[in-house]
Amino acid sequence: MKVYLDNAATTLPFSEVIDIMNLTLKQDYGNPSSMHTMGVNAEKYVRNAKETIAKSLKVDTKEIIFTSGGTEANNQALIGTAFANRRRGTHIISTKIEHASVHNPLIFLEEQGFQVTYASVDKNGRINLDELLDTICENTILVSIMHVNNEIGAVQDIETISKKIKEKNKDIIFHVDAIQSFGKYKIFPKRLGIDLLSVSGHKIHGPKGIGFLYVKDKLKIQPYIHGGGQQNGMRSGTENVPGIAGLGVAVELIYNKHTNKIEALYELKQYLIEQLNTIENVSINAIENISLQETAPHIVSVCVDGVKSEVLLHALEDKGVYVSSGSACSSNHPALSGTLQSIGLEKKRIESTIRFSLSINTTKEELDFAVNSLKELLPILRKYVRK
Repeated sequence: MKVYLDNAATTLPFSEVIDIMNLTLKQDYGNPSSMHTMGVNAEKYVRNAKETIAKSLKVDTKEIIFTSGGTEANNQALIGTAFANRRRGTHIISTKIEHASVHNPLIFLEEQGFQVTYASVDKNGRINLDELLDTICENTILVSIMHVNNEIGAVQDIETISKKIKEKNKDIIFHVDAIQSFGKYKIFPKRLGIDLLSVSGHKIHGPKGIGFLYVKDKLKIQPYIHGGGQQNGMRSGTENVPGIAGLGVAVELIYNKHTNKIEALYELKQYLIEQLNTIENVSINAIENISLQETAPHIVSVCVDGVKSEVLLHALEDKGVYVSSGSACSSNHPALSGTLQSIGLEKKRIESTIRFSLSINTTKEELDFAVNSLKELLPILRKYVRK
C-alpha cells in the first residue's frame, strides 16, 4: 500500500488539470502573443484562468500576474516592492517563521541596504502582534507575513494584523504568503487589507512550475524579469499556457464544494491526532491550548521521541508511507528548523520531528496504515538509539 502524506510539499494534480494541459500541449500549442488563430486560441486559456483566479479572490483580472511558482511570486513581491518604494523608506518587517522563499529575499534586501525586523511567535507559532506593531516606524514600507506555516500549520489572523498595521500607517504595503493557505481558506484580499498575495499551483492539485501574484491596482512595484513586455510589462516571457490552464482548472475545482472539503480535512486531522496520541512518547507540536480549527486543516507536526526524523522518514518510506521532516524546499540543505526553534523546541525534539500533511484525497484507511506502520517501527528503531 502507498500512503502519500506529504501534501504540503506537493499534491497529486486533478485529472481535469492533466487533461487541459495535454490539450494545450497537443492541440492548442500556439504562442499566446501571436496574432494568428493558434495564438488567439492559446491566449484564451490564459484569459480564462485569470478570470477564474480573479473571481475566487474577488479582484480584477489586471491584478493577477502569473509566475513560475510561489518562490518567484514571493521574490517579485518583496524585491519588486522594496526597490519601487525605496525613496519612501527602507524598513521591512517579517517574522522568524517564514519560508525560505521569503526569508532569503529578505537577506538579499538587507545586503542592498534595507533594514529587516523579524517578529517572534508564541509556542503555537502565532505572531506576537504587539511586538510587531512596536517595530513599525516612519521608515517602514513593507510587512510580509505567512498566512499558514508550512511546517507546523500555524495560522495568522491576517485581517487583524492588516487592520492594526494600517491604523499605524496606512501607506505600509502588506504582503501575504498564501502558498499553504490558498485552497484551504477563502481569501479576499480587498476585504482583508492585503496588497500582495503569493500563491503556488502545485499545492492545490495543480501543476508544478506555475503560480501567481496578486498585486493591488496602482501599487508601486518593479518587475525584475525584463523582455518582451508580456503581462503588461510586469513579467516578461512567453506565458506557460499549459501551466496556467492547469492552474485555472485547479482553482475552480479546489473551491467547488469548498466547505465540505475543509470539514472533511479537519475530521481527518482530528482522527490522525487521536491515533498518534495512543503511541507512547509521541506528541503534537503547536496545538497547545487552542482548538484544532485555529490551525491549518492539513498539517500535523509530530515529535517522536527517541528517533531522528530522517531515520524515521526512510523507515516509513520502506513501508510505503511518505511523510516529511520539514520544508521540502530546504531538504537539500539540512539544518535545524528555524520555525521549530522559534516556537521553543529544544534541539533533540527538533531533530525528532516529522510532518504529516493531508489532502482531499486522504482516507482514514491510509491514516490507519500510517499509524500502524509507526507503531511497528518505533520499538525497533528506539532499540538502536544511543543513550
